[in-house]
Amino acid sequence: MSLYYYRYSTWKGKRLYLEDLVVTDSARGRGVGKALLEATIQTAHDTNCTGLMWQVLAWNEPAIEFYKRFGVRFDEEWTNCHIDF
Repeated sequence: MSLYYYRYSTWKGKRLYLEDLVVTDSARGRGVGKALLEATIQTAHDTNCTGLMWQVLAWNEPAIEFYKRFGVRFDEEWTNCHIDF
């Protein structure tokens, strides 16, 4: 499953934000994640987004290695902020 939505940046314009990319354990290693991410990237292109963005936790090495295969730029510039209620 690829769960995404559009967001808008003052500096970058319309962006596609990937909230979740989920592949069940039994489907991993079969190209499902690759197909999902490629389809999501294509959706960003097709809808005139200036880019695709998402977050990955630093400890999630399997995901980080997967994303590296796509030439992803890991952003050190921004710090995530949130308020929980």
